[in-house]
Amino acid sequence: MKDYMTEYQKWLQDPVIDEKTKEELLSIKNDEKEIQDRFYTELEFGTAGLRGIIGAGTNRMNKYIISKATQGLADFISSHGEEAKKRGVVIAHDVRHYSDEFSIIAAQVFASNGIKTYLFKDICTTPILSYAIRYLKTISGIVITASHNPKNYNGYKAYWEDGAQILDNVAIPIMENIAKINDFSKINLMNFEEAKEKGLIIILDDDIENTYMEKIKTLSLRDTDIDKNICVVYTPLNGTGNKPVRRILKERGFENIHVVPEQENPDPNFTTAPYPNPEDPKAFEYSEKLGKNLNADLLIATDPDCDRLAVEIKQEDGSYKFLTGNQTAVLLVNYLLTTMKEKNILKNKSMIIKSIVTGDLGKVIADKYGVDTFETLTGFKNICGKLNELIDEYDFILGYEESIGYTAGTFVRDKDAIVSAMLLVEAAAYYKKQNLSLIEVLNSLYEEYGYYLEKNFSLVLEGIEGKNRISRIMIEFRKNFPKQIENISLINYIDFKEQKETDVINNVVKNIDIPSSNVMKYIFDDGSWYAIRPSGTEPKLKVYIYSVADTLENSKHKIEIIENKIKSLIDKIN
Repeated sequence: MKDYMTEYQKWLQDPVIDEKTKEELLSIKNDEKEIQDRFYTELEFGTAGLRGIIGAGTNRMNKYIISKATQGLADFISSHGEEAKKRGVVIAHDVRHYSDEFSIIAAQVFASNGIKTYLFKDICTTPILSYAIRYLKTISGIVITASHNPKNYNGYKAYWEDGAQILDNVAIPIMENIAKINDFSKINLMNFEEAKEKGLIIILDDDIENTYMEKIKTLSLRDTDIDKNICVVYTPLNGTGNKPVRRILKERGFENIHVVPEQENPDPNFTTAPYPNPEDPKAFEYSEKLGKNLNADLLIATDPDCDRLAVEIKQEDGSYKFLTGNQTAVLLVNYLLTTMKEKNILKNKSMIIKSIVTGDLGKVIADKYGVDTFETLTGFKNICGKLNELIDEYDFILGYEESIGYTAGTFVRDKDAIVSAMLLVEAAAYYKKQNLSLIEVLNSLYEEYGYYLEKNFSLVLEGIEGKNRISRIMIEFRKNFPKQIENISLINYIDFKEQKETDVINNVVKNIDIPSSNVMKYIFDDGSWYAIRPSGTEPKLKVYIYSVADTLENSKHKIEIIENKIKSLIDKIN
């Protein structure tokens, strides 16, 4: 832990720090707890990049932290030679406070290092940024976004030349470069207009989005045997998705699309959705009101950087049912595989990729169609990393994780809510033509394969105290965990940090071929399981519980007994 008061004084005395920032810091001079929180550590640059609360300090998102991270990335790019610098970097930003300013600062730092930089002229979605890296053949890319976090957050996600978020082989050298920078005065920013005149900063036109849209259309599987008059309500939650999602649906011929007016346009304050996370059903409050007025079949929502998609389906009584990420993924897997099989375009070696904390029903369906399932650590950097590894051997169908992220095709190497929205609306329109709702399709899958249910929850534990408690909980769960919960017995558990799987029955330990990560997973003899891990981007401890049974009631009961046992154990750890 840093000496936070020394760091605080250092910022106040640094001639590089502007007066407005110093005024902000002076306003907290009598609040030692706030000073500690801002300066006890540095925002850690990892494979998820940076994410934090906007404000002054080493543990905050601000222009100085942005410039420092960018210089570390610039040094890594420069180490690859002049050709890498000429290939350059592409930068996108979302609607958040300071996103535009942070993207310009990053471009100025790259330009001062002689690295060509492409900038989108307006807000841009994360998946289009990923596509642009591959389209422009740049060496790297960044997007300034905090995804679905509240309005007081911002972030910085870094990508490498394949269009996927950076993995450790790139992140670690960048982190080492950043650690060497102890003086902000050593970071230079080229004048923006000068950089444009020298061809070091280039403002992009519409060609990238136009070609991206054409690529998405190649993923469509049905066009004439679907009900294109399906009524859909869409909310971009005041983020970047409004224009591209509406555009792809319109170009596919879906005309009965209605956007929530209060959430249509960019709003960095997310006034009608203070926590703009469509994974939370509360985000559908305005959509449901509009949906009921229109008798809409389907409600869809994208998060502010438009890489995640959430769905609600109209039920018989006119209310709407929220689908979890697992349920939406299962519907997509089933729709894609049944359609490809019907049209005889399902290749012999095909694959889906999911995370280790995502449900198993998609895999069971894939097995039926002879499609292989691969598992990775959480995060699309890992899903797309596995895609990059296997792309020459397998035909890629779908990548997904329970936190409402999905992607299809290989032209984007990150989760993509625009692609997902098109495929989901197409699937709903196809089933509507068969007089079926997505709820009815999902229930039929449960009847066929078993009731795979879930109950995921998080403990929000902020600040240094919260961080320490999360650490204690993880330590305790590595030592003490239930071997029996009512009539289900633990058969093995996996410690992904130690990269070992333990067979409880035979007392055998084996190594696993998945990179190290602070996750524990406990598997029972009936196929039910739970996992526990700290979030990589938020001050949370995440718990994932999954059950499987032949009836809905039995599956719900298993969820309940596992949840009660886990919560009782956590409550004992202070």
